[in-house]
Parts: sequence; C-alpha cells; structure tokens
Amino acid sequence: MGFRYQKRVKLGKGFGLNISKSGISPSYRTKRGSVSSKGYSVRTGIPGLTYRKTFSKSSKSGCLVTIGLFFSFTLFSLMLKI
Repeated sequence: MGFRYQKRVKLGKGFGLNISKSGISPSYRTKRGSVSSKGYSVRTGIPGLTYRKTFSKSSKSGCLVTIGLFFSFTLFSLMLKI
C-alpha cells in the first residue's frame, strides 16, 4: 500500500495552492465547484448528501475554456435562484 500526500494552502477569496506528491497546482473554489489547471468539478446537493462531477481538461481545450465554462455555470445557477 502506497502513501498519499496532499495539502491545500489557502490564499484567500477561494484561491489556493494544492500541494501533492506530483507537484503544485493553483485552484479556485466556490460553493458550487472548483477550477484548477487539471480541469473543473461541480458540486450540488443538500446538507448531508452531495453529488460531485469532475471534468478533466482535454488536450484540445485550454484552462481559459475551463474557467469560462465554470463561470457560465455559476452565473446560470445564480440566475435560477432569482
């Protein structure tokens, strides 16, 4: 059985650095999901029951596309609340 090391350093306002055995990667977290250099994930649910879907970044799409999709989803979900 191998050991796993993972640490998150918070930089404020949802920004942070993820430190693991494979290296350091920046990320941005909100209530609805997170965006990092490796892709994005979306979280939804009620307290005690959460669904999480992770989308890996494909070789054709850049980080800018990933961030754009994430913010589009966040704006759409905020519009539904109004």
